[in-house]
Parts: sequence; structure tokens; C-alpha cells
Amino acid sequence: MAAHIKEMTEGKPSKLILTFALSLTLGNVFQQLYTVVDTMVVGKYLGVDALAAVGAAEWMHWLFLGVIEGLAQGFAILMAQEFGAKQLDSLRKVIGNAIMLSLFSAVLLLCAGQIFCEPILRLLRTPDTILGDTLLYLRIIFIGIPVVLAYNLLAGILRSLGDSKTPLHAMVVAALINIGLDLIFVMVFQWGIAGAAAATVIAQGISSLYCFYHIRKIDFILLKKEDYIPDSNLVGKLFYLGLPMAFQNAIISVGGMIVQSVVNGFGVIFIAGFTATNKLYGLLEIAAISYGYAMVTYVGQNLGAGKYDRIRSGMRAAVGISLATSAVIAAVMLIFGRNILGLFISGTPEVAEQTMQIAYFYLAVMSVCLPILYILHVTRSAIQGMGNTVLPMVSGIVEFLMRTLTALLLPLAVGKTGIFFAEIAAWTGADVVLVISYFVVLHRLPGKERAA
Repeated sequence: MAAHIKEMTEGKPSKLILTFALSLTLGNVFQQLYTVVDTMVVGKYLGVDALAAVGAAEWMHWLFLGVIEGLAQGFAILMAQEFGAKQLDSLRKVIGNAIMLSLFSAVLLLCAGQIFCEPILRLLRTPDTILGDTLLYLRIIFIGIPVVLAYNLLAGILRSLGDSKTPLHAMVVAALINIGLDLIFVMVFQWGIAGAAAATVIAQGISSLYCFYHIRKIDFILLKKEDYIPDSNLVGKLFYLGLPMAFQNAIISVGGMIVQSVVNGFGVIFIAGFTATNKLYGLLEIAAISYGYAMVTYVGQNLGAGKYDRIRSGMRAAVGISLATSAVIAAVMLIFGRNILGLFISGTPEVAEQTMQIAYFYLAVMSVCLPILYILHVTRSAIQGMGNTVLPMVSGIVEFLMRTLTALLLPLAVGKTGIFFAEIAAWTGADVVLVISYFVVLHRLPGKERAA
């Protein structure tokens, strides 16, 4: 068995979850690092208009990325369950079928992205002054859809086997390459926004190759030709798990795009301030995402092994860890937020100060409410790990409704700053659904554990 493979059906839950999530967090830090460097290079070297152009592309980018991540995460749930149950023949067939479904999905998403990006940007009222740059950025990013899906699938396979270190190493390599290419393409070759987008796509491709190289070393998942033959039963299970998660992420992104359309009506300076904080959103959420991935793997493996009491104890441990983490991150952002935001903002003193006021207020609102977001990720992922992706999808619909209604109505009552509370309303609505759903799904588990 490969060195980084980890069975999570034995040992102290809090230690397993924390150590697994730590590698993922470090990997996500490097992923966010190259996102942040993209923004810094664009904002500082190309100016506020270019920063606004990247910001206007944000939610549409995340719409497609969310679908990709949802499919890959859903497929990985079944992999974790089969690995926990030690059904290795079935695990190989699950992986083979997931690869074929991913190839089909990549082609479909690539075509959709290129066809619909311009109509959607116009629908979102993207200002004409930045529309051209936003469109160019997205078209290049969407060319990379197949490599992004490949990375997410390969990283999902590794995480389902308890390996969170290899995806970490892949992200470190990708981050370093992306940063280097950013500096070369934008500052040396002067390719502008196109250079930043191209650097991201190339780095993602290399991270995919890194994961593939290490997966080939895991002997018990070396696939045969017959593993790739579509199995209607497996395809049905994979789509049952993956499609609700893809839809959940997609509808959340659509809500974000509606928010962006409202923001776009407030002018370029407001868009730039909003974008600067949104780039830190990833840092705020970074540990929450890692705890979520850890819970999907932990719960999935223990469900496959029939160890239901460990699911309950793992959830208690994860909630405690996530609340403590969110409090620390919130404190750091409140104290050092202005200094961090200053890395993204340039322009005349007056423009820079206006942008900073917008950005820091938004950052403060999100930081104070961060525990709500962390509960969301842990609870949603635990439910998904138990094989139910429909109820989390319902929470995504509620999240969409709360985000959209708040974005459309609250600014009418309190002014522009009302838009900053759309995220908080979305998290809160989702939490209500998820906490109730968790206890419902948990109650449906068998009362007795399987014999060892």
C-alpha cells in the first residue's frame, strides 16, 4: 500500500480529521496563493480596471468550477465507501467509470463555457469598459476545463483513499509555477490579463500530471480495460452522488452571479473593492473546505466499514475544531485586514482609499460571521459522506434564495452596503437546513455496527 494511503476507520477521530485536513489546508493555501498573486499582479501592475475585469469574471468562473468540483466530489464519495468496505475490485470499477463520465463532462463543459460566456456577461450588466478583458480572461480559463476536471478527479481518488499529502504537493508545485509564469507573462511579456489566465491553466495542467504520476504507483487501483466499460448500475450511483453536488454548486454560483450583477451597477471602484475582499474569501474559507473534504473521506470510509458510532464522534470533533479555527482566522483578518487588502489595491490616493473602505467593511462583516460558514462546510460534508447528496443540494437551493433575495432587496433599504450581507444570509439559511438534515440522516443509520 502506498505510503500516504490512510484508513480512517481506526484511531482517534479528532486526530485523524485534523491531520488529514492540515495537508489539505496547506494545499489550499498554495492554491489561494497563486490566486492571490494573480490578483496582486493584475491589480498592482495592470490597474483598477483590470482588477474589476477579473472580479467580473469571478462567479461565472466559479459556476463551471463548482460543477466540476461537485462531480468529482460526488464520485469520490463512492470510492471512499468502497475503500472503507475493502471492496477493491468494485473500487477499481468505480474509478474506471468515473474517468469515462469525467471525460464526457469535460467536453460538454468546455463547449458550454465558450458558447455562453459572452451572453452571460452581458446579462450580468458587465460594464463595457471591462467587458473585453473579462471575456478574454474567461475564454482562456475555460480552455483549461479538461485539466481542471482531471485534477479534481485525481485528487478526489487520492483523498478517498485517505491521501491528502499528494494533492498538497501538487498544489505547491502548481503555485510556484503559476507565480513564476504570472511574473513572466504579465510583467515581462506584457500579455496583460491573458497572461494571468494562461499561467493559471498551465499550472493546473501540471498539478494534474503530478497527481496522475503518483496514482500510477498505487498497485491496488491499477485499472484494466474492463474497468472502463460503462456499468449502468455504477453510472447511476455516480450520477446520483455527483449531479446533486454539481447542481448545488452551480445554483450557489448563479446566486453569486446575481450578486455580481447588482455590484456591477455600483461602478468600477465598488467592483474593485468587492473583488479585493472576494479574493480573500478563499483564505477565510480555506480551512472550512479542508475540514469538509476530511469529513467526506472520514464519514465515507466509516460508513463503508459499518462503524456508525465513529461518524457521530467524528462530527462532534470536527465541529469543535472548525469553530476554534474560524475564530482565529476572523481575529487575524480583523486586525491585519487593511494591510492584506492593500496588496491588491492601487490608483490615486483618493481612489485607493475609497476602494479600501469598501473592501475592509465587507471583510469585517464576513470575518465576524465566519463560524456560520464553518458549520456549513462540516455539516454538509458529513451528510454527503453518508451517501446523501440530495439534502445538501436542497441547502444549496436555500442558500441561493437567501443570497439572491438579500442582494436584490437589502441594498434598496440600506444602500450599497446591504450587498455585503447577502453571503451571511446565504450561510445562515443553509445551516438551518443542514443541521436538521444531519440529524435526520444520522437517525436513519442502522442501530448496530458491522462485526469487524
